[in-house]
Amino acid sequence: MDTLARLLGETSRTFAMAIPLLEPPLRARVEVAYLLFRIADTFEDAERWPREKRRRALMDFSAMVLRPAELTANDRTTIARWVADQPCDNASYLELVSETPRVLAALAAFSPLERSAVALHTVRTCDGMARVVAGGGEGGRIELESLRELKEYCYIVAGIVGELLTDLFLLDAPQLASAREALEREAARFGEALQLVNILKDQRDDARDGRRYLPRDVPVEQVFALARADLAHAGRYLAALQGASAPRGVLAFCALPVLLAAEALDAVEREGPGSKVPRGRVFEIAQALERRLDAGEPALG
Repeated sequence: MDTLARLLGETSRTFAMAIPLLEPPLRARVEVAYLLFRIADTFEDAERWPREKRRRALMDFSAMVLRPAELTANDRTTIARWVADQPCDNASYLELVSETPRVLAALAAFSPLERSAVALHTVRTCDGMARVVAGGGEGGRIELESLRELKEYCYIVAGIVGELLTDLFLLDAPQLASAREALEREAARFGEALQLVNILKDQRDDARDGRRYLPRDVPVEQVFALARADLAHAGRYLAALQGASAPRGVLAFCALPVLLAAEALDAVEREGPGSKVPRGRVFEIAQALERRLDAGEPALG
């Protein structure tokens, strides 16, 4: 297993299962994109750093992403300082940050169109995260105050991911051009659905680390309703892919996180924050998805 594939497995949850379902070379493109976003997430969530240090790291990283083949000595010194200053306690995240040059070198090897898509969407997310961090407390504490702010945050960290994936899918599978309008219309809600489920599931851990994404004055039932509405949009995204004869790997890659998110949402609503989908149930869901795809049935059942 190469270093990037190993780091994917050590720093992700659902996507570590989903990305291997893609066929090369798309698999490598999505893997690198995920790792770039994970580095940005590490800086945004850096519980050991104050607000300005987080914001500055996001801006410096964003500049590197725009010129991945041209890392300077100053860039390498900056990366070494990130690692030495330890933004978090997670050893895998720290190793990933230390491997920033390797991830950027992989990005530099993409075709110009792929590189541009990944870089520009990553920069959009870094810029948005930097704004969120700048609006937080001096110690880095983040509190969202309205449903509008929650939706804006989900767009920054996940809706843009949906748009990036759509661009990569369209570049990889020309037949999807017939579904471009539908895919682009639903892409952000597809990403937002997955993020909302994670926020509902992880709210206790987030609060411990100084992050409150669920607004105090918004009933949690309203957030559950929004997550379910977004999952319906994700279903339309999958239907558009399937109707345009998307490659099987793309269908499986997109469907598995949606199915697991729906299962997790039910568990959190039933049992409360921190609930997880049992490993055996995850396997059952993945196997059932494979059977439906084998039979040419709708990916989400």
